[in-house]
Amino acid sequence: MTIYQSGQLNTNSLNVPDLYVQILQPQTLALNGVATGRIGIVGTAAWGAVATPVIVGGMGDCLGAFGPRQAMATDIGTAVNIALLQGASDFRCVRVSDGTDAAATGELAGVTLTAIHTGSAGNAITATLVQDAIITTAYTLNISHAVLGSRTYRGATWTALATALATDGAALVRATVPATVPVLAAGSVMLAGGADGGVPATAAFLGTDGASRTGMYALRGQGCALGLLHGISDSTSWTTQAAFGLEEGVYMIATGPAGDTIASAAAQKAAAGVDSYAIKLMLGDWLWWDDDANGDMLVPPQAFAAGILGGLSPEQSSLNKPLSGVIGSQKAGLVSSGMAATYSTAELSALFGAGIDVICNPAPGGAYWAVRGGINTSSDADTADDTYTRLTNYIAETINAGMGAFVGEVISPTLFGDIRAVLLGTLSGMAGSGILADSTSYAVVCDSTNNPQSRTALGYVRADVQVRYQGINRFFIVNLQGGASVTVATGTSAT
Repeated sequence: MTIYQSGQLNTNSLNVPDLYVQILQPQTLALNGVATGRIGIVGTAAWGAVATPVIVGGMGDCLGAFGPRQAMATDIGTAVNIALLQGASDFRCVRVSDGTDAAATGELAGVTLTAIHTGSAGNAITATLVQDAIITTAYTLNISHAVLGSRTYRGATWTALATALATDGAALVRATVPATVPVLAAGSVMLAGGADGGVPATAAFLGTDGASRTGMYALRGQGCALGLLHGISDSTSWTTQAAFGLEEGVYMIATGPAGDTIASAAAQKAAAGVDSYAIKLMLGDWLWWDDDANGDMLVPPQAFAAGILGGLSPEQSSLNKPLSGVIGSQKAGLVSSGMAATYSTAELSALFGAGIDVICNPAPGGAYWAVRGGINTSSDADTADDTYTRLTNYIAETINAGMGAFVGEVISPTLFGDIRAVLLGTLSGMAGSGILADSTSYAVVCDSTNNPQSRTALGYVRADVQVRYQGINRFFIVNLQGGASVTVATGTSAT
């Protein structure tokens, strides 16, 4: 008896009577759906690697990676904090700088200590060298920061301590030891000179594509369903963001400048030429946010919109979903002072007609803050809803993530059947979870009818997939007939 892996044995050429066992791989009947709540954020910070996507799952991760939150509209930590409160929980964050940022430094016992990252957070790093009370030739170097944490290293020479710092991937500082190695001596120093630099230009947020990706392009391949350049309101960036969203299957959330008007926003959008389901444009009616570190802040609406979508299934719209943490807007003022203005039906009609969304209060469901339109910038009514973008990206990315296994297989009726089975199983799973309505919402064709021999002979296989999405109740009409003369028909309604 011989055991073979599937594909190793040619069963048509056997000539020895024996038992042949083939190990077959478990059949895949459905693909596992991709993440739909991961948010990619490009912004500034007081600490952290530049142009490097960092996994963040909560504020603890964010503080450890990027330091204390800054009172800036472009701050990564502020965006994460806002989005978390809306229900999001999965982020990929990329820090950008204008190139004038600097790392904090300090000298301890003749050796220069330099923070591993630039930024003002490094100025709060303390380094303390303590002599061992028993083994007097040994010293302990304590590196500590109230937010970034603490690290401890032991050694008998500066060379040994510097090596320990260099080999620790979580170290906060690096040591530069001079040619003549100083003798260890107890002492302490707080690093200084760290600087965040100025607010980077739009080009830094967009970044560059290629071998060394920066800015927005550093989010490539990170599996983000949503993306935002936090605080960037430059209309010249909108078409570039939309193009990136189409390429990567990312729903980009953009904003107009703070204090923008409806007429100005519509004119900027038209001038920019952005008309794509891949980008959602929020009116520059920025929101007041009570930050627990920096007090009341005027922040862009992007993180609120991205956060509520990040916490929802892809068939759901941001329309009319209550938002948390908003204490006012530029148009309405602070809630605590009594809101001064709301949006009229005419104003909302002008906004939505231009493909621009807004966060305001009240919402259709009551006196709360919510995304009022649930739309993207597309002028096509069939693709202009949040749900079209998110569900289309979700289905396409799910198929893209798993169907590549069929490449290289022999083209045959068996292959067609396997492809149909996986696609139908995947769509059936979506229907079972409520993402699609039911089994009548999809169809898959992959057989000889759409794969003629003239194409399969050249190596082409085609699967035609049709999916009908569920609509969003945008215009709820209730017909009321009242009066003393009204005749009311009563009876048991059919179910």
